[in-house]
Amino acid sequence: MLLRRLIRTMGRYRAQFLSMVIMVALGVGVFVGFNIEWYSLERDTFSFFEQTGYADYRIYSEQGFTQAQREKILAIEGVDAATRFLAVNTTGAEGDVIALNVAENSEVSGFLLTGGAEYDAASKDGVWLSDRYAEANGIALGDPITFTYKRFSIQGTVQGLIKSGEYLICVPDETQLMPDYTTYGYAYISPAMLRQAIFVEFYPQLNVRSSLSREAFTAAVEEALGEKPLIVPKEDTVSYAEAMGESNEGKTMAATLPVIFLAIAILTMVTTMHRLTASEKTQIGTLKSLGFRDRRILSHYSFYALAIGLAGSLLGIGIGWWLGWFIMNPGGSMGTYLDMQDWSLAAPAFAWIVVAAIDLFLLLIGYLSVRSMLRGTAADALRPYVPKKMRAIFLERFPLWEKLDFGSKWNLRDALRHKSRTFMTIFGITGCMLLIVGAMGMQDTMDGFVDVFYDRAIRYETRVNVDPQTLSNEQALALAEELEADWSAQSSIQLEGETLGLEIYDASRELVRFVSEDMRVFSLEGDGAWVCERVAEQFGLRPGSTITFSPYGSEESYTAEVAGVLRSLTKSVVMTGEYAQKIGFDTRVNVLYTARTEIPADSRIVNTQSRQSIIDSFDSFMEVMDMMVGLLIGAAVVLGVVVLYNLGVMSYTERYREMATLKVIGFKDRKIGRLLIGQNLWLTVIGVVIGLPAGIGVLQYLLTALASEYELSLCLGWRTFVLGTALTFGVSLLVGLMIARKNRKIDMVEALKGQE
Repeated sequence: MLLRRLIRTMGRYRAQFLSMVIMVALGVGVFVGFNIEWYSLERDTFSFFEQTGYADYRIYSEQGFTQAQREKILAIEGVDAATRFLAVNTTGAEGDVIALNVAENSEVSGFLLTGGAEYDAASKDGVWLSDRYAEANGIALGDPITFTYKRFSIQGTVQGLIKSGEYLICVPDETQLMPDYTTYGYAYISPAMLRQAIFVEFYPQLNVRSSLSREAFTAAVEEALGEKPLIVPKEDTVSYAEAMGESNEGKTMAATLPVIFLAIAILTMVTTMHRLTASEKTQIGTLKSLGFRDRRILSHYSFYALAIGLAGSLLGIGIGWWLGWFIMNPGGSMGTYLDMQDWSLAAPAFAWIVVAAIDLFLLLIGYLSVRSMLRGTAADALRPYVPKKMRAIFLERFPLWEKLDFGSKWNLRDALRHKSRTFMTIFGITGCMLLIVGAMGMQDTMDGFVDVFYDRAIRYETRVNVDPQTLSNEQALALAEELEADWSAQSSIQLEGETLGLEIYDASRELVRFVSEDMRVFSLEGDGAWVCERVAEQFGLRPGSTITFSPYGSEESYTAEVAGVLRSLTKSVVMTGEYAQKIGFDTRVNVLYTARTEIPADSRIVNTQSRQSIIDSFDSFMEVMDMMVGLLIGAAVVLGVVVLYNLGVMSYTERYREMATLKVIGFKDRKIGRLLIGQNLWLTVIGVVIGLPAGIGVLQYLLTALASEYELSLCLGWRTFVLGTALTFGVSLLVGLMIARKNRKIDMVEALKGQE
């Protein structure tokens, strides 16, 4: 009997039941989905790094390493494996850039085979090529391929297609945010093929697998080699650092946005269950008078809340799994950024614990809501639920009260009479506005980032890379004059034990400009060093501070005064060529920036990179962001509609007799509808006023936590304010109209014949 009654109860309150299920599903779905994203990313990338033998440390030397030096490193206690390694950017047949790699020990910094023949260390013509680069450029197994580096030309045949942990994020440098496999890829060849092509062995890297800490490893290497080489831990490499950054960003997102969804869902559930059981008070009293024990009645109505939790959780898990797959699949947003083999999904154990806890909490809500109705005798329970008496509100003490119309007075009294419903309505609108502002504001911020960094600061068309080992400064400067180019000398330095980039510029043609803390574009000139925001924050630097740094491989140190703080894509220190000369630093030019789009073949040039390729890669990034923004806005709108509709139905049910009274005394349906819509719009104004700054605050927090490597600055356009407000009011008005239509079905006799 009670089971049939439960089904009838669900049918009677189907609007509330469905809305609560959707709210729980949205909250659980967003929570599970975001946790699946970061957990799967972390697990899959760690597995990929392990399978490909990703090196823990990379040791660099311009003179190259000998086998004897490799043996010395292998002899260090705590070193598991080491390989001499070569990685150089070469030019392909179509002018695109291919990173050519050679590893003596393929177990370290190696690759996974996805097609073709197994790797052969003795092969003299075999090439193992990035499968995504091959796909993007129409290259198949067995095709010939040529790599050009300076005066050397290496020819081979594609024997295998691969993925490598070294190129998990396949970008030429930090200026390019997203991979573009049509213009940049990677390949591996054997040591035998390298010897045949250049007649000598030259390995400027030692890649090492070791469990030693950075300090212990550095000290051991310096003692073993008798010098201070450049040592880069995996945490400072692009692939590892960016992958872990994405994972940490996912954790931050999972601890922020899902909380908003869950809070709205659970708080609305509390309010709705209380009102629903209040509506069932007479039915509860009837069951009690028929002899049903309190325990059976409690379990009956508590199961209603549990059914909502279970249905919402199951649907939410499905939504969460889809959301995780949407982000973490080869063709999804992460698939455009990461290149790895395994894309399996998994959720952390605590996610299931939280979902179970939510269901138990909803069960408790149902239990407590019904228990309050069972107090007293059966006769007490049979009496209809009577809302608390309304006292005069404080606004009635002011003369302005008398000037208000009837609708305003009625809505104000009702809002203060049902404070919990009013609060939840405002909370739901605030959450909707917060999510919309956050999503659209992120898009505005990224648009502003592109405008400042790529449209206004970068004014060159082509970046030309030269090799300072084979090209003297005089020759590089002569080439710069030929190309009418600005130039930079980029190297690595050590500042208080931290590895940073040092960028020395001569930008007299202003083809390269820089971005200040307040997002203004300026030309680099004058004395002093400029430090990026991350360096300034890490070391507590401001204009007037001094820094002392050392180039790797050198015992010398240099002291520079900080001229200012700038925003940068790289973690670096920047200065002019004149100031570098003033402090005695040896400048070695390695990058030229020219306004020319066509660069003739020249043995002095290692490779080139066009500004357009950088912008194209960023367009891919923006496409991914647009999808995520659309997803968040859609979720916010659905959440807003469901929450407001649920609370609107609750308001309609609570004021049913009042509206029937208004109809009896002559109020038309349209007039009553305007009263209902009016209260919704009032509360929407309050929610928007609170939600707008709340959305800006959450966005600022997310920018700081998620995108610090880009040193983004919050930027909000008029579209975010106007469209965000319009969307929120549109949702509120739509729900108000849906609820207002219900007053046409009010049965005045039925509503007014009950006991007062």
